[in-house]
Amino acid sequence: MNRTPSSAAPAREHGDAVQGPGSGSTLSNGLKQRHLSMIALGGVIGAGLFVGSREGIAAAGPSIVLAYAVSGALVMLIMRMLGEMAAANPASGSFSVHAERSIGSWAGFTVGWMFTALLCVAVAAEALGAADVMLQWFPGTEPWMWVLLFMVIFTGTNLTAVSNFGEFEFWFAALKVAAIGIFLVLGLLAIFGVLPGTHAPGTSHLTGDGGFLPKGVDGLMVGLLASVFAYGGLETVTIAAAESKDPVRGVARAVRTAMWRIALFYVGSMAIIVTVIPWSAPAIAKSGPYVAVLDYLKIPAAGQIMNVVILIALLSAVNANLYGSSRMAYSLISRGQGPAFLGKVSGGVPRRAVLLCAAFGFLAVVLSFLWPDTLFQWLLNMVGAAVLVVWGFIATAQLRMRRTLERESPEKLVVKMWAFPVLTWVALAGIVAVLLLMLRDENQRIQLLFTGGFGVVLAVIGLVRQQSLGKGADLAKK
Repeated sequence: MNRTPSSAAPAREHGDAVQGPGSGSTLSNGLKQRHLSMIALGGVIGAGLFVGSREGIAAAGPSIVLAYAVSGALVMLIMRMLGEMAAANPASGSFSVHAERSIGSWAGFTVGWMFTALLCVAVAAEALGAADVMLQWFPGTEPWMWVLLFMVIFTGTNLTAVSNFGEFEFWFAALKVAAIGIFLVLGLLAIFGVLPGTHAPGTSHLTGDGGFLPKGVDGLMVGLLASVFAYGGLETVTIAAAESKDPVRGVARAVRTAMWRIALFYVGSMAIIVTVIPWSAPAIAKSGPYVAVLDYLKIPAAGQIMNVVILIALLSAVNANLYGSSRMAYSLISRGQGPAFLGKVSGGVPRRAVLLCAAFGFLAVVLSFLWPDTLFQWLLNMVGAAVLVVWGFIATAQLRMRRTLERESPEKLVVKMWAFPVLTWVALAGIVAVLLLMLRDENQRIQLLFTGGFGVVLAVIGLVRQQSLGKGADLAKK
């Protein structure tokens, strides 16, 4: 593949083994196919689905099903594009590497560090959420105790062999998949009136409580925004694939199953919830949609069961976000876009990068206790729309990389974007539409402005670095 002088960097990622700057070591390939398959499967099921969906249902009513279907279609296009690039050139930096090669080093720098910051802040948010769950069971304890415990456990997990991370995620994902699978089966039995003590509701809750669009198109738009951000984090599987024995096969398989996973877990869940019980039921706002449905079906200890599942989802997110942020940070450092001393690899693990990301995540937790309404809120706002920035760079990079691959390495197109370039442009238009929707809501607008400002700062730094590297290359030629 052709690389412009602007994308030159001191140390470059190549395929599934990544050379650390001056370390004499590489990332391992300790993830197995079963790890990748379950990470891809369970990665779809996050705390945003179990907890965050209540806001979407409250805003959109039964049309939340349509909202999740539309946003899910956008996510499938993004994942297909990312899968095409990741299968052609597996790298631990994933879309950051692709953006650098296709657009320029400034793009790789911008999207890479923005994604790293997003995951580090998410580590803090998920750890705090897990602590809240524990406080319900142990009310006499302090939240910082649980946060510290979780951070120590998962930092330790990520400092050891990558296979340990894979095992944790394998079992976390298996439990989440089992839980959502049981929920779907129980919901379907209730819808058809087969479950004892239930009767088939038909379409009464879909059309009889204010209609399918009880709050009009505006409500649907709010629900659409809520659903879009619930899908964030799917990108981690393409980062993890670079540390597997067969990254091309792993990425291809994960991407090809994305459609039915999204349809089944997200759209299917929302359809069951708003069909079984009224969307306006007070229990949804009080206990969450999944607990509300299970309580309606008279499932014993429904609240405690879902609390366990939510805790697992949160801990899985802490583990995965620490992994993803450390690998992205390492990738950036290995390409000369970060402090070189943090890029050392030992035992196949970038331990200094792991400690950096864990420290940043724990600092964010400290800020949440000391200045929850100022510094911590600013951090949340800075990464509030970061996933849309990431998706925008993915679409732009794929648009440019596909032409190069077709011309120079067509055999690498193991996974192909559907109806290229039409659907790539459709995805870009969808991202712009979501950004415009965010401008309509005051809270979302603040996040968009903060994220935009953060992105501009990163882009300026990246452009300055790119120009200085370009000038250095020209002087070296002379």
